[in-house]
Amino acid sequence: MAQMSLATDSPSSVHSSSSDDFAAFLDGTLDGNSSSDREEEIENDAESARVKRHKVESIKEIEASTSKGPVQKNLVVAEESLKVDICTHPGSFGNMCICCGQKLDGESGVTFGYIHKGLRLHDQEISRLRNTDMKDLLCHKKLYLVLDLDHTLLNSTLLMDLNSEEVHLNTQTDSLKDVSKGSLFKLEYMHMMTKLRPFVRTFLKEASKMFEMYIYTMGDRPYALEMAKLLDPGGEYFTSKVISRDDGTQKHQKGLDVLLGQESAVLILDDTENAWMKHKDNLILMERYHFFASSCRQFGFNCKSLAESKSDESEADGALAKILKVLKRVHHTFFDEHQEDLVDRDVRQVLKTIRSEVLSGCVLVFSRIVHSALPALQKMAEQLGAICLTELDPSVTHVVATDVGTEKSRWAVKEHKFLVHPRWIEATNYFWQKQPEEDFFVKKKE
Repeated sequence: MAQMSLATDSPSSVHSSSSDDFAAFLDGTLDGNSSSDREEEIENDAESARVKRHKVESIKEIEASTSKGPVQKNLVVAEESLKVDICTHPGSFGNMCICCGQKLDGESGVTFGYIHKGLRLHDQEISRLRNTDMKDLLCHKKLYLVLDLDHTLLNSTLLMDLNSEEVHLNTQTDSLKDVSKGSLFKLEYMHMMTKLRPFVRTFLKEASKMFEMYIYTMGDRPYALEMAKLLDPGGEYFTSKVISRDDGTQKHQKGLDVLLGQESAVLILDDTENAWMKHKDNLILMERYHFFASSCRQFGFNCKSLAESKSDESEADGALAKILKVLKRVHHTFFDEHQEDLVDRDVRQVLKTIRSEVLSGCVLVFSRIVHSALPALQKMAEQLGAICLTELDPSVTHVVATDVGTEKSRWAVKEHKFLVHPRWIEATNYFWQKQPEEDFFVKKKE
């Protein structure tokens, strides 16, 4: 039997780039023999391990009853030699060690069911695989990118939720036989319609040159796999890297503990910050994609959806196109602008530095902003590099308000300073680029 010794195999044979190679390795090992052959050989391996343990226990008994001398020294050497051969149980399928086949008591480590059904890896093995993968990825000038699905790469709705202004979509859906040439799909078997975000195919193609990519969704596994087929029909990007809510270790939360990648090399693209409470420093917050009316209603927007207005985001200047530029800048900064050891680099620090340059040189004062919204806006502006003051002075460049009639707003007009709506900060935060102030001027209330 080909031993699944994850603890000893070389990086190239087990996990040369990511969980895809690891999954292929496991499949090859498991499928190499018939089921009955595997069971017989696992039993033989388990018996061998038991014999080795028995020998060690016997040596310990003899050692305890032998005085110090040449005999004891020889026994110690023999014991150490046998210890090398004893399995460390790096992981398991069900309750059986993936290396020696021994049945294990209890559960420890983390489940990686999305890589291979029933696979559980122990902490030491996870650490080893992450270190191996990290070194290999850095050699190929790649990092990790975790991508959310809903409202980030696409938008889905139940067919029953389509309203009268959206029924025209039923005649505009693309063929499921060749999804690579379409963006709107009717999935009858799931009672659902899905719209891919404009530019998503180009985005994935370009991002794959810089990143090892994962899908991570709060949707269930069947949904996640169907969406992955629409986005990646050729299986080029996500083969064994589709993570659903069924694979997470915390309810209502996403975590990097189920990734075989170092946190210091992971970027996350998601529209929901609260889903990543432990990993906010890795997150690039995405502007939500609301194609269907049900999506607008879900988030409390009282406006027409893109489908209702028969429009869509721009391919060339939409959210994904802008974020791709950010990803390219992060990648360039991480690999090309520093000469120190890449293993010691941290993409979270790169992200923080780039973010802090967006509004550098801007001095902001807020005027009559809703009290509950003010702290978040101030924090956002400061992370983007702006200085926030509480009182007016000549250094102020922008007054942020929703009403032109406040004292600070009138001062801004008089002193020829920018008077902008809070959405100016939010838009700048989404696109990682200072937005034109004239697009966010505060208007008089009618």
